[in-house]
Amino acid sequence: MHLVIVSGLSGSGKSTALNALEDAGYNCIDNLPVSLLPALIAQIQLHKDAENQNFAIGIDIRDAWQDLDIFPGMISTLRDAHLPFSVIFLDADTKKIVQRFSETRRKHPLSGKHCHLAEAIETEHQLLEPMRDTADLVINTTDLNLHQLRELIKSRIAEPHSSGMAVLFESFGFKHGPPSNADIVFDARCLPNPHWEQGLRNKTGRDIEVIEFLDGETLVQDMLGDIESFLGRWWQHYQANNRSYITISIGCTGGQHRSVYLCEKLQQHFSDQLDNVQVRHRELDKK
Repeated sequence: MHLVIVSGLSGSGKSTALNALEDAGYNCIDNLPVSLLPALIAQIQLHKDAENQNFAIGIDIRDAWQDLDIFPGMISTLRDAHLPFSVIFLDADTKKIVQRFSETRRKHPLSGKHCHLAEAIETEHQLLEPMRDTADLVINTTDLNLHQLRELIKSRIAEPHSSGMAVLFESFGFKHGPPSNADIVFDARCLPNPHWEQGLRNKTGRDIEVIEFLDGETLVQDMLGDIESFLGRWWQHYQANNRSYITISIGCTGGQHRSVYLCEKLQQHFSDQLDNVQVRHRELDKK
């Protein structure tokens, strides 16, 4: 059994995340009051087929705001009981959430005659802080469309689970801004850039011509080796801190060549040592 608790800001994509989990075979319950969570989990554990099923529970501001302060204590109790579960929190920039509500013409749960949309979003940020602090994985959906969010939920959460930590190597371009979801960031802009080499500008770090070029660069191999050594040294300590997910982001100028190459190499290297290692290329996935 695997239990996923999904929370986050209104307009951040919680319904999309729950729909993706439901399509992946999870039994989903949305808008559950926090105070009912222990009873529901106890009921799930008593079910004779629970060991062979996965469950996803949506908790948000609509009906649960009065109980949110007790959520961290409940999560600590669940962790002490060694139950297989994860807490996922979806976030997004205020400007993007305002845009989404304007496009859908839906009403924010906390808005009203004396509270405009921006104030409602800020209040929700404050009320949901206890849930965000307990999350195993925080996903910022500001730059994700519905398809990208569904694919991210599927690859990071809905796929078969192991007992180990789920690791994501993500490439990005600094000129488009660093990712907000990163736990660790490495900067590859100091490395030789294939962008300036004849015939390589329009290729990516997954193309054999770029791979061969970067394979032959000493500085690139030195950085790759240093990152491998650093992560190999610290995996056990991150995992010992009850981490279920970790995102290592590597950036270069445009997110096309060097960062893509390094993420692909690191995914290949650590796949032999860890059960769940994934790779994502932020700028390439936008195309």
